[in-house]
Amino acid sequence: MASGKLLGICGSLRAGSYNRKLLREAARIYDPAEFVEADLHLPLYDGDLEEADGIPVSVQTLADQIAAADAVVISGPEYNKGLSGVLKNALDWVSRTKDSPWRDKPIAIMAATGGRAGGERTQWTLRLCLLPFRPRLLAGPELLVGNCSGQFDESGRLINERYEAVLTDLMGELRKEVGRS
Repeated sequence: MASGKLLGICGSLRAGSYNRKLLREAARIYDPAEFVEADLHLPLYDGDLEEADGIPVSVQTLADQIAAADAVVISGPEYNKGLSGVLKNALDWVSRTKDSPWRDKPIAIMAATGGRAGGERTQWTLRLCLLPFRPRLLAGPELLVGNCSGQFDESGRLINERYEAVLTDLMGELRKEVGRS
């Protein structure tokens, strides 16, 4: 039986993304909860588009999903020493919607990358981008899955016990933060 709503946001559009696999592992560990994966196939932010047509339906859907969730978990790759353009674009668009959906929202962040650092700079830049929205952003534990191509089995499960232990701890902290609401 589901216990609340968990929204997963993947900073990669690729269907086979390791960050998508990591999100699904987070949902499995966080369970029981209704898990929804956000769709970040959004138009590029353009003030002229917004002025002419208003907030796109896909952006409003994302903002509504954030608002309706009890908690959000974000997993993103590291591109050129920072967060992905897809994720930054989503943050920029959602910032234009009404009612500040991020405000006081419990959020856990994590990253899976091909490099050995595991997305440290992604997490750092993502934290900076989220701070103006005033969410309840967990300080840790940090989950940095490096060399991600060898960290999941064929079914998408984490095979590294250390990473799974940190993810379990992170999801436990997210549950505690939801309980403080």
